[in-house]
Amino acid sequence: MDIGIFMFPTGDSMRPDDLGAEVEARGFESLWFPEHTHIPTSRRTPFPGGGELPPEYSRSHDPFVALTAAAMTTKRIKLGTGICLIIERDTITTAKTVASLDVLSGGRFVFGIGGGWNREEMEHHGTDYPTRFAKLEEQVAAFRTIWTEDEAEFHGRHVDFEPIWSWPKPEQKPHPPILLGGGTGYTRQRVVDRCDGWLPIGRSTEAVLDGIGDLKQRAEKAGRAMETISISVFGAPPQQEVLDGYAEAGVDRVILPLPPQGRDRNLPRLDRYATLRA
Repeated sequence: MDIGIFMFPTGDSMRPDDLGAEVEARGFESLWFPEHTHIPTSRRTPFPGGGELPPEYSRSHDPFVALTAAAMTTKRIKLGTGICLIIERDTITTAKTVASLDVLSGGRFVFGIGGGWNREEMEHHGTDYPTRFAKLEEQVAAFRTIWTEDEAEFHGRHVDFEPIWSWPKPEQKPHPPILLGGGTGYTRQRVVDRCDGWLPIGRSTEAVLDGIGDLKQRAEKAGRAMETISISVFGAPPQQEVLDGYAEAGVDRVILPLPPQGRDRNLPRLDRYATLRA
């Protein structure tokens, strides 16, 4: 089981290029950055984690820009979005952004995606909250088409374009792995049907372990081998007994959290995390 690191990169945190180098130097497998383009001031949608929304949600850098900076100071670690809110993004532009980062990083990108939770944020991008997952499914299909076909076209309800030329194509073939975040049975079914991996939040170990059992049942019913579906637990508690349980359950990767703070506070945390056994 691999161990990765995630952090909201902000103006007050470690720089993405600096963090990437330190993560790689300590032997971690991957580095992940989340995404929120903005946070509406209305705050009508409650924070799923409870309480006040942490300020870093409205202050984080664009994840692709931050990951590109980290790519330039690293050679080995994988670089992931955790998660990219594709339903707030243009499909064709995002396909090019992903392919460009994968090429420039030497084929190290992992595409973590999700439908999001902030209704007002989506509305500002013209996304209809009730149909966001229908749009997500079409976007995933369209991405694959753009990345793998010289003349790509797609016709759906939410994504629709005539034949196009779009390069570069990703370094990884056929494309970077697509991991879907979320904790519901609907999410796990979409993973089985359309994605390369499941990216649950590790807030509840019991819920994740129950979800793994459900994912296996859904994969078996669909005739898909579990070996083709990766499991990456996002925000896993940095506790050895928890990691041991995930490893025993067949989790492929755990992603440990760093607060959006500077070097003086986060380097000691990275040192402690590096002592955990994968």
